[in-house]
Amino acid sequence: MINQVTLVGRLTKDPVLRYTPDGKAVSNVTLAINRNFRNTVGDYEADFVQCIIWKKSAENTAQYCKKGTLIGITGRIQTRRYENKDGKNIYVTEVVAEMVQFLGPKQQEVKLEDFEHIGL
Repeated sequence: MINQVTLVGRLTKDPVLRYTPDGKAVSNVTLAINRNFRNTVGDYEADFVQCIIWKKSAENTAQYCKKGTLIGITGRIQTRRYENKDGKNIYVTEVVAEMVQFLGPKQQEVKLEDFEHIGL
C-alpha cells in the first residue's frame, strides 16, 4: 500500500509548540493551499489541510515559522475518530509530517493582504 502526500502551502497562523506527557514535541498546523484553477467568479479557492508535526521538526517549525510562511510537507494521511461531549463520533483526516521544508526567505514579512485572495 502507498500512503504518501506532498503539500506546499502557507501557514494560516503561528505554530504553537506543545509537549506530550512523555516529552515529545508536537505542533498542529493548518496549511492554506491554493487550487490550480479559478472558480466561476474568477477567483482562486484554497483548501485548508490539517497537519501534525513531531519532534525536532515541530520545534524548528515553531521557532522559525509564523503565519504566512511558505512550507513544504511530505507525509502520510491519517484518519482518526473520537467521541465528542455529546456522544457523537467525530472523524478527522490529517497529514502526519515526515519531512518539513521551509521554502520562504528567512525573515519573510507576510501581511494580511497576502491572504485576501483565499479568504483569510
